[in-house]
Amino acid sequence: MSDDLRTELKGLLLAVKDLPTLPTVLEEVSKLLEDPRSSTQQVAKLISRDQVLSAKVLKMVNSPVYGFPGRISTIQHALVLLGCNVIRGLIISTSVFELMTTAMSGLWEHSVGCAMACGVIAREAGCKEPEEYAMAGLLHDLGKIIVAVQLPQAREEIEQAVAREDLPYLEAEKKILGFGHDRVNAWVADHWNLPLNLKIGIAGHHRPVSAQHYPKMACVVHVGDFVTRVLEIGSGGEDHVPFLDPQALELLSLKLSHLDKIMDVVLAEIEDGRLSMGL
Repeated sequence: MSDDLRTELKGLLLAVKDLPTLPTVLEEVSKLLEDPRSSTQQVAKLISRDQVLSAKVLKMVNSPVYGFPGRISTIQHALVLLGCNVIRGLIISTSVFELMTTAMSGLWEHSVGCAMACGVIAREAGCKEPEEYAMAGLLHDLGKIIVAVQLPQAREEIEQAVAREDLPYLEAEKKILGFGHDRVNAWVADHWNLPLNLKIGIAGHHRPVSAQHYPKMACVVHVGDFVTRVLEIGSGGEDHVPFLDPQALELLSLKLSHLDKIMDVVLAEIEDGRLSMGL
């Protein structure tokens, strides 16, 4: 791919104005915001179950306007700084998928599942601030949504390549676009001033041990993505279970035997209804 074409596609992707989400999520958050008895914690918990709303909140709070660029990586912290009125405005300006495709609802479920798995893995590995790892897990496929919105034709071609040639989604993206959603994630993280640890998590989860900074963040998201695929929670757009890098487990001081325990905890959380959002 020529540098000119890559720059043109990057510009198109970063020009994304509106990322749509699921109607049920918006309704639930709106209800909570209208209820004077709701706590910031309840609102934060609900927003943290939706990758698009979370991305919008983090984009807003990390913008230079608020004076915290590159510093806020959890929704709870963001809500304290922004206040409910700003969040209300953001909810009103968010559109929904009127015709929800199976792929997008599958991706939503996969992302929420990955967030839950990353939180469990981070706690098991003794990482501080497991919420930040969960947020990186939630946003790890954000690039796929941005491509779907900004380059719908390319997304169709990627899905066709996955189906026709039995390619992993990342390989199909590279074949059609010349880069994958991990690269889109890196561009967006820079463009939106997201904290470096989140950027590493969402841009480095396919090559976790090569991360120069915050390698544990990339490794947790890598393992979280793997766990979510093995448990078949939602869909990342393909049937392939990604390769699990043994070095990622090593870096987190985890063994394969830990994965059984992690999967049991994730499944228990799902049975507890934490994944469901009226789908």
